[in-house]
Amino acid sequence: MGLTYKDAGVDIEAGDELVEMIRPAIERTRRPECIGGIGGFGGLFKIDLARYREPVLVSGTDGVGTKLKVAFAANRHDTVGYDLVAMSVNDVLVTGAEPVFFLDYFATGRLEKDLAAKVIVGIADACVEAGCALIGGETAELPGFYADGEYDLAGFAVGVVERSNIIDGGTIAPGDQVIGLASSGLHSNGYSLARRALLGEMKLKLDDAFPGSDRTVGDVLLTPTRIYAKPVLAVMRNVTPKGLAHITGSGLPGNVPRGLPDGTKVVLHQSRWEVPQVFRVMEEGAGISRDEMYRTFNMGVGMAVIVGAGDVDKALAGFAGQRLVAWHIGEVAASGGEPTVEINWS
Repeated sequence: MGLTYKDAGVDIEAGDELVEMIRPAIERTRRPECIGGIGGFGGLFKIDLARYREPVLVSGTDGVGTKLKVAFAANRHDTVGYDLVAMSVNDVLVTGAEPVFFLDYFATGRLEKDLAAKVIVGIADACVEAGCALIGGETAELPGFYADGEYDLAGFAVGVVERSNIIDGGTIAPGDQVIGLASSGLHSNGYSLARRALLGEMKLKLDDAFPGSDRTVGDVLLTPTRIYAKPVLAVMRNVTPKGLAHITGSGLPGNVPRGLPDGTKVVLHQSRWEVPQVFRVMEEGAGISRDEMYRTFNMGVGMAVIVGAGDVDKALAGFAGQRLVAWHIGEVAASGGEPTVEINWS
C-alpha cells in the first residue's frame, strides 16, 4: 500500500467518528425550522413566514481570540466553544434579531477526538442557551499548521428580525436612558493584555487562588461569556429598546457610540454599576491605567441598552424577572459632533 492521507497527518476516520460523538449534542439544539440533519454540504433552515411580514436575515461572525491560549495552558476545553457562540449571537442580537442558527469552524494540526468533542459540546450548550440551532460546521485537520494540542475556532451566527423592528439607533435622542447588563467577567476580549497582566506582570499561575476570590486564576480567566439573547428578547416583548451595544474590544467608549446618531453622546456614571474583581486586580496589580482598562475591557457591562425615559423601570423589572443583573447607568445628552461616551467617575 502506498502513501496515504493518514500518513500525511489527516485521519478521515477520526473525523467521521467525531461526528457520531457530537451528534447527540447537536440534536439538542434542533429547532422546528431545521430541515435535514448534519453531514450535508450545507445546513438547511426555513423561515417561518407565519411570524414575519418582511423578514431580514442578520449575520455575524467572531472567534475566541487568545483566550484559547488559556484553555491550552489549563488543558480545559469545555468552555471556549460557549464563548464562540456568545460573541456572535450577542452581535446579532444588537439589531433586534433572534439568533436562529449557527455554524462553527474548528481547525487543528492533529485531530484529537475527545478534545474536539468537548469544544463542540460547549458550542452546542451555548446554542441551546441562545435558542439557535447548530446546523453545520467544519472540522479541518491541518498537519504542521498548528502546534500539538492547539486549535482555532471561528463561528457564524444568523438571526431573523422583522424589517420594521430593526434596532439601528436612529430614534435615540437626548433624554433617553442607558441600562447596563452585567457581564460574567472578561468575556472574550482583551486577553492579550489580561494574560500579560496576570500571568506576566503579576506572575500568577493558572492554579493559584485569584486575589480576593475563592476561585483559581484559571477559573476566572475561563469564565464563559454571557449570552444575552433570551433575556433581552423576552424584555423586548414589553419594552422596545432604541439602541443596543455589545461591549467587546474597545470597551464602553468604543462600542456604545456605534449605535448613536450624530449630535448625541452618552454620559455614564461609574458609581452606578459594579466592576468585577478581575478588573480591579489587573488595574492595581499590573499598573494598567484607568483609561486603558476602559478602552480594552467591558468593565462589568456586557451589553448597553438605550430606552426612553419612561421605560427604565419596566426594563429593569423585566431583566430582574429574567434573573439578569441590570443597572441604570447613564443617559443620552446632546453633543456638538460625532457620538462619544463620557464617563463620570464621581
